[in-house]
Amino acid sequence: MTLSRTLTDRALALSWSDIDATARAAAKTFLHDTLCVGAAGARAPLADNVLAAARRWGEGTACGVLGRPGVRLPQSTAAFVNAFQIHAQEFDCVHEPAVVHPMATVGTVILSEADRASAENDPVSGEALLTALVAGVEVAASLGLAATTPLKFFRPATAGIFGCVAALISLRLLPVDQGVSAFGYALAFASGAMQAHAEGKPALPVQIANAARAAVMAVDLAEAGMPGPEASLDGPFGYLALFETAHDLTPLTDPAPGFRIAEVSWKPFPTGRAAHGGIVALQTLMADHGLKSTDVAEIVYRAPPLIHRLVGRRPSADMAPAWARLCLPWLGAVVLTRGTVGLADFTTERLADPVLLQLADRIRVEADDNPDPAAFTPATLTVSTTDGHLFRHTVTAQLGSPAQPLTLEQHLAKQAACLDFAGLGANAAVLADMIDRFETLPDAAAILSLLGAHR
Repeated sequence: MTLSRTLTDRALALSWSDIDATARAAAKTFLHDTLCVGAAGARAPLADNVLAAARRWGEGTACGVLGRPGVRLPQSTAAFVNAFQIHAQEFDCVHEPAVVHPMATVGTVILSEADRASAENDPVSGEALLTALVAGVEVAASLGLAATTPLKFFRPATAGIFGCVAALISLRLLPVDQGVSAFGYALAFASGAMQAHAEGKPALPVQIANAARAAVMAVDLAEAGMPGPEASLDGPFGYLALFETAHDLTPLTDPAPGFRIAEVSWKPFPTGRAAHGGIVALQTLMADHGLKSTDVAEIVYRAPPLIHRLVGRRPSADMAPAWARLCLPWLGAVVLTRGTVGLADFTTERLADPVLLQLADRIRVEADDNPDPAAFTPATLTVSTTDGHLFRHTVTAQLGSPAQPLTLEQHLAKQAACLDFAGLGANAAVLADMIDRFETLPDAAAILSLLGAHR
């Protein structure tokens, strides 16, 4: 029995009653997080450019776009734009061990499905949507966990498309053979290169957007009767053989108890996740020792190789926002000057600020000898001061991870900040209330009216 058939069976069999309380709470929490981050993404750099391109693919049909009243696009195109907006500011949640951002793809696709179904008078219930979300995250994260070597392709896109397919199988209740074919077409469409990350280009969120759009197309093809490859995941030319250097099927064939959605981490800052440990360590030392930017001679963040690879780059006066979000030296300079990093920090003026660039020159990331290719911790930040003192803080868990989750107050503050950035701040309390009772909604698409995606 192929892995695609096994995963199709699981997606079809999963029900809300099977999901434990921890995973249920996580599903609602990260749906809330994703919706607000996506609405804020309507104001992200280049988001208008992406919408302009997408409108050429057709408009005036079923689905809305977060933070953009009056915009109506075909389902796959709406999924594309929403997925770009969710990841464009590096503020969306992440499964750290898998190195996968599952909600940017899975969350986008299930929302587009609910919106389309509602427009066709066949609404998706809140319970069904949350169940599909859990099923989709399970597949995307488990594919990432199956890799035993460092990522060489952009896994949020390459694994994300298969998570989307699992979620749509759950929502559309596809026959097993059609589900298997949908996974087969996901393989045909799967793509995502790390070169965009190396260059700090906005192709990263575009790759996530493409995965969401292609997942809808893959399922549509299978539902229309197009037979797809059977062994799309575990075959000799399947996903794992092509996209990962080495793998172990255990996370997929014999998963641990519980659900992967409960292993997902918040992003408390709109930056690459790999920068968050260094940001919090610097905030801690500033609070504990009264450090100011003028006190700093040098800062070194010694961290696992993945951290150095992802956010150890150097800043420049002409860098784009996508580069800066992945540059811990520049982000550290922002923290030294104002205590945190937020959505409004990535303007052209801020990026070229000579004071920030001079501060960033005193900050560097150094790789340690951690053998785990997906490790984010432990890591140690050392500050050398101009008067000869040394201060250190070791990060053993990143803020927002299951080991150090955000408090309810921190979670709500993040969502309110995102909605304020999108011009939707007045809806924050009503949206939070609807999320709390989301599984009782007869039409999951009703929530979109609070996020600027009006019909």
